[in-house]
Amino acid sequence: MAKAPERVTIALDDETAKLFREMREDLGISQSELMREALKFYSKHKPLFSSVDEEKIYAYSDLLSVGEHIILDIDHWILFLSFIETHPERERFWEMHQKVSEAHAEEFKKKNHKAEAVLRRLELCNLFKLSRTSETDFTLLLGYDIPKKFIKTELLDIFSKMGIKVEVKEDFSKLRIRVLP
Repeated sequence: MAKAPERVTIALDDETAKLFREMREDLGISQSELMREALKFYSKHKPLFSSVDEEKIYAYSDLLSVGEHIILDIDHWILFLSFIETHPERERFWEMHQKVSEAHAEEFKKKNHKAEAVLRRLELCNLFKLSRTSETDFTLLLGYDIPKKFIKTELLDIFSKMGIKVEVKEDFSKLRIRVLP
């Protein structure tokens, strides 16, 4: 003989109750089935939930949903940059890169981004890991030396076009940015 299911009573605030009703209707399942599926999903993906940075998830969704950004394997990224440096028309690439950087600067300026916000946005593109060392000083950890020229050129073009004065110092696989008054 099958055991009777365990009954549980829960209380939901207005916002959660509304969400619960909407999900149940959207999925076309019973309350019990929705709760069972939600609990199974949460249990299976618990590590994901413990490390979620909602701002990053929103930003990634924003970057990828419009189709203007891609996810690219780091080895391909390094390969492209290495190839560019040996290509006979590499100067043309750097001129076009400057135009793209200037377009980014216009977008950042229109959104009234400050230097740190620009750096944080580009960090989301996985160009570097950002470390803030003071109110005006930032270290960009690149992981590789090869992307340094690309990133430095982009940042100098963006900040110049935005009217933000910066000083950039190079280390082996780092860039140090100081925002000047």
